[in-house]
Amino acid sequence: MKRFQLVIAMLFLFLSVRSNAAVLIQFKGKVIDAQTQQGLPGAVISIPDLRVAAITNADGEFTLKNIPGQGSFLVQIRYMGYETLTRMVDFSNIETNTFSLKQSVIEGREVVITGTATSSNSRKNSTSISTVSKAELLAHPSTNLVDALSRVPGVSQITTGNGISKPVIRGLSGNRILTLNNGVKQQGQQWGDEHGLEIDQYSADRVEVLRGPASLLYGSDALGGVINVLDALPAPEGTLQGELLSNYATNSGLTGTSLMLQGNENGFVYRARGSYKNAHSFKTPTGYLPNSGFNETSFNGQLGLNKHWGYAHLDVSSFRTNLGFYEPAVNAAGQFVDEDENTFTNDQLTSRSLAFPKQDVRHFKIAMNSNILFNSGSLKTTLGYQKNNRKELEAADEVPELLLNMHTYTYDFKYSFKPVNGWAPVIGTSAEFIHSLNTEGMEALIPDFDSQSYGAFVYVKKTWDKNTINAGARFDYHQLDGKEHIAEEEMVFQNFKNKFSNVSAGIGYTHEFNEQLGFKANAGSAFRAPNIAELSSNGVHEGTFRYEIGNSNLKAEQSYQFDASLDYQTSTLSASIGGFVNHINNFIFYNTTGETIDEMQVYRSVQRDALLRGLEASLTLHPVEFLHIENSFSYTRATNKATDQPLPFIPAAALRNELRFEPSIPGTEKTYLSLGLDNFFKQNRVDEFETATGAYSLLNAAVGTTLKLGKTQEISLYVSGKNLLNKKYYDHLSRYKPGRLDAGDPTFGVYNPGRNITFGLIMPFNLK
Repeated sequence: MKRFQLVIAMLFLFLSVRSNAAVLIQFKGKVIDAQTQQGLPGAVISIPDLRVAAITNADGEFTLKNIPGQGSFLVQIRYMGYETLTRMVDFSNIETNTFSLKQSVIEGREVVITGTATSSNSRKNSTSISTVSKAELLAHPSTNLVDALSRVPGVSQITTGNGISKPVIRGLSGNRILTLNNGVKQQGQQWGDEHGLEIDQYSADRVEVLRGPASLLYGSDALGGVINVLDALPAPEGTLQGELLSNYATNSGLTGTSLMLQGNENGFVYRARGSYKNAHSFKTPTGYLPNSGFNETSFNGQLGLNKHWGYAHLDVSSFRTNLGFYEPAVNAAGQFVDEDENTFTNDQLTSRSLAFPKQDVRHFKIAMNSNILFNSGSLKTTLGYQKNNRKELEAADEVPELLLNMHTYTYDFKYSFKPVNGWAPVIGTSAEFIHSLNTEGMEALIPDFDSQSYGAFVYVKKTWDKNTINAGARFDYHQLDGKEHIAEEEMVFQNFKNKFSNVSAGIGYTHEFNEQLGFKANAGSAFRAPNIAELSSNGVHEGTFRYEIGNSNLKAEQSYQFDASLDYQTSTLSASIGGFVNHINNFIFYNTTGETIDEMQVYRSVQRDALLRGLEASLTLHPVEFLHIENSFSYTRATNKATDQPLPFIPAAALRNELRFEPSIPGTEKTYLSLGLDNFFKQNRVDEFETATGAYSLLNAAVGTTLKLGKTQEISLYVSGKNLLNKKYYDHLSRYKPGRLDAGDPTFGVYNPGRNITFGLIMPFNLK
């Protein structure tokens, strides 16, 4: 705690320093059509590194106030139906304030902030990053944020029913995937397959998904990739805006509502949002799965300053979810029954009141993000505190079966020097401190523990006309102290202390052959320290229906990866193809030898060298303006090098196709009608104790439009359907798929959800 207070004091010291960047200007300009030279009203101009944005007026003109009078910043201009424009602007010598946009059905080429020390044009960023907008997150039926992201090539999800999804990127999951929210690394017992992300899906303005190792900038837990959840930029100055979202899904009766209000008064920015979701049990093509409903309540807000010296924003969020659990049991007729062997009534199956057992998860987070400008560069700072409380409850008014309490303190500093002759160096340091209490429940799966992690890196990016190269190195130190625990005079956990250190390095390269064709390549190393469960678990993990035993002698995972891709884009076509090879020394996974404890299958943490390789491709066509054809393919192959057998829980290959018709209808905007076919191939490359799954195809469809309610008001309506043919199927990463009787696994055999139709609306509004 003293360390955290010291870091806060350092931040306020920096804020009190009056840098020489105190020259204040107004950045005025105009956005026009490149062909007609007419102004474009409603275009969005943003400077991500300053967290400011503006919207053009009826003549295409805009004004950004409180802009520093020196320094170069990446400016992004977006307008529907036009190619996104990004340009470095030197505010000490603005040559032109006019931005010409070319008409293009495919916008593309946007700014990304993940995997690079400063905001970057996506074409000049060597890492493989996909951006998912808020509209895309809402356009397809989903029950949570990860579910919505699973359509990205190379991304899939481990699911436990409707309410719990864990991200999988290129075959890697758990603590190998780092999730950022408001710049803070999400810490909510990420090691568990049945632990979802405690993030409000409706608060995300967009999500950037980095596929591949990112330990260089983010340290341990970024071995497999990064999911960066980004809130919207603050409201333009002098405005007061809001947003109402609401949807309803037929399969589980899911209702979701979110209300947001934000404003900006002379650089003082504020935002508040409240969201609520509620769902009863989900329905498979053969019937409901009892007690599989959930509910979520989330509140978050922001207060901050956007001034000539940069910005400082304070974000606070409170998230709570309750999730029902059911250990499938059937009678002779194949019907689900309760512990008294009674079948469930329809009222019970569609009740929104959860029965026991269930989880009660609460997550509180506070974060301070700032970017302070100096003559020589800028300092980005992120300070965070999180409290995660997770209970597994068997009955009311009883001590929880499992009670996990985690307190996490983090800080991250990055100093970006001003570019010189195209060279842009960055140095940074970060740390994380965790205090976790986990032995206060009736059972203890993991011990109480403390951990501390420190890291420091150097990074440099060099940009030429058509070439960009970036390289860097990082040192990390991680220490984890497990505490002794004795229950009923029996030693459950012994004291242990593990220390891990590592040097990571990476290099990336991009080349733009011309305006249409680009090439990217990356080579580097990454690492991951074993998590507390892998090192020390000793007990029944109720959510996974198995007895888990850790190994305190595990070594850190070490990854060596190479990936490359080709991207081609015109105004009517976008295509990309890429591949990766990832060799991981000391890959950690759970394995079983058939032994049982308390009638539960025993799984132990083991290590072997692993090799993962795969392919990702996408093709988007606009043969005519109103027709959109989108296709994507992803495939991952993973091998245990010690046995030459497949690794467990590797997603099946997937081919997704969507035909989208976008007619022009008077009085409406963004009208669309789409038909999709998702094809999943059979997955028979399974490890010794895993079951194979067959191929299947899902038919999807959607229709939506935006209605104008006045000069500045509008409402978007949509209806989208998934699995319209009510197909019976098992997703390979579903934890409810059939197990193996000869391995002693529970034979759940619960199909994935059947037909689901979602009705929704999005209504932004302006109060000032």
